[in-house]
Amino acid sequence: MSSALLLIDLQNSILTGLGKPGRQPAIDAALEAVVAKLAALKHRARAAGIPAFIVQHDGGPGHRLVKRSEGWQLRREIAPEAGDVVVHKASCDSFFETDLETKLRARGVTRLFLGGCMTQFCVDTTARRAVSLGFDVSLISDGHTTADMGKLAFEEIVSHHNMLLDGFDAGPHEINLIASSEILF
Repeated sequence: MSSALLLIDLQNSILTGLGKPGRQPAIDAALEAVVAKLAALKHRARAAGIPAFIVQHDGGPGHRLVKRSEGWQLRREIAPEAGDVVVHKASCDSFFETDLETKLRARGVTRLFLGGCMTQFCVDTTARRAVSLGFDVSLISDGHTTADMGKLAFEEIVSHHNMLLDGFDAGPHEINLIASSEILF
C-alpha cells in the first residue's frame, strides 16, 4: 500500500474573521496547533519518502481566499518543496474538477493521511469522496479544524466529524481515525 499526505486549504486567511470577536482567538490558536502538527507530519513524510499533496482553494472575487491574494497563499509552514504536488480547487471537494485523482493514481497511492481545513466542508467532503473513489483514508483526528458555525463551536464540529467519519466506508475502502503522534511513515 502506497501512502501520501493530503493537506487541505492550509492558507493564510482560511479562518480569518469567521469567528465572533470573543471566539476568534481560540479559533486562531486551534489553527496554529493544527498547522504545527501537519507541518511536523509533512517533514516526517518527506524524510520517509512519502509524497505530500497540498490542496489550495482558489476563491472568487470578494472571497477571503481570492486567488493570488495574501490570504490565498499557503501557510509558510507547509509551503511546497521539491516533489510536493499542489492541486487547485474551487469547491469543497478536492477531487471535483481537479487532477488530484489522476496525480494520486500516477504515483500508485492507495492510502491517504488527510488533514487540513475546514472540517465540515472540505475535509469531510474530500475524505468521503476519496473512499468512494477507492482510496483508504486515515483522517488525522487532531489534524483538522474549522471555525464556529451557528451555535456549534469549532471543537464540537471537529469532535462530531471525528465520530461521524470513523469507519465510513464504500465497499472495502474506509476512513479510520489516527492521531498525528501515532502516524509512522
